[in-house]
Amino acid sequence: MLREYQEGLLLSARSFQSGLINTTYENVLENLDSGIMLFDEDGILSFINSQMYTILEMKRHALVGCTILSMLTHVQLSRAKKRRVLNIYRETIYKGKSACEFVDEFGRYWRVSVTYGEKMNGQYLFVIKEISDYKRIEQTAYQNDNLAMLGKLSASIAHEIRNPLTSIRGFIQLLRPHLTQLGKEEYAKIILAEIDRANDIIHEFLASSKPSVPQVGIIPVSLLLREVVLLTESEALMKGCEIHLHPFSEDLSISVDVKQMKQVVINIIRNAMEAITERDDDYTGKIEIGARREGAEVRIYISDNGKGMDICTLDRLFNPFFTTKKNGTGLGLSVSDKIIKNHGGCISVSSKVNEGTSFTISLPLIQ
Repeated sequence: MLREYQEGLLLSARSFQSGLINTTYENVLENLDSGIMLFDEDGILSFINSQMYTILEMKRHALVGCTILSMLTHVQLSRAKKRRVLNIYRETIYKGKSACEFVDEFGRYWRVSVTYGEKMNGQYLFVIKEISDYKRIEQTAYQNDNLAMLGKLSASIAHEIRNPLTSIRGFIQLLRPHLTQLGKEEYAKIILAEIDRANDIIHEFLASSKPSVPQVGIIPVSLLLREVVLLTESEALMKGCEIHLHPFSEDLSISVDVKQMKQVVINIIRNAMEAITERDDDYTGKIEIGARREGAEVRIYISDNGKGMDICTLDRLFNPFFTTKKNGTGLGLSVSDKIIKNHGGCISVSSKVNEGTSFTISLPLIQ
């Protein structure tokens, strides 16, 4: 009698524990971020979680007792969803695939996997999950690989183009006296100018795709900027611009590749000259250059009163090949940005249309 009572208690405990486990499993399935549908051996829907109802845009328990085929005529299921269910049925059950992917009408990517057979005791388990983020990452990685390969190929082609251009330039120089005798010297000038422009484009492209390693040396900022002003002030005067180098309140030194840093500052100054000459009104163009300490950094500023830029132009200013100039390559500021970053600094710009533009270069100071 006592033994039967104990066995009864044990059976009740096991049944209660089994019920708790089933409830726990159901709660887990309900709170998954994947949609789940389970069809029994007769093809009737026996379980569907809330995420699947959300995906199908249906009310809860509206599908319980349906089969896959009867879902195709369900009044609450939209025509687009019915077509999707039919495609999933065709790809998985009919063709025997374990998974398929599709894109919905909103451009979202979804993956559907189905499990059935002996391990499911004749039941069919469908799991659907949005994989848009994974697809974007995959596409970005694929595009980056293609861009890297294209960059290497382009750099190789650009390097090879320079050799015939050098030969062409040499022969034009030899032919120049004969063209002068024929009164066609301007032809030689145009050809040489265009060859030089092509060489400049190739040089900037190669520099942007594979910038050289900085040859670092310590130089006072005042000396760097004075040398740059000496190199550009005659060109500025010819374009009707004045360059003002502000005096320095203290000695500031930086560790940089002097040649590369001069290239950056000269490029910005020349852009300022272009912006000034493109203004329609009659005024005196001014380019202000100076530097100041900001904590452990030096801020080199170059500002002008040129035509300025709108927000759309500013957003794309450092993008490779973006240019507002008729004969520009769109690589100057892109290369400058890379050079500054290679030196552990950054470059920023602010601008207003018809008021001017200001560039700020931040670099680590030598303490």
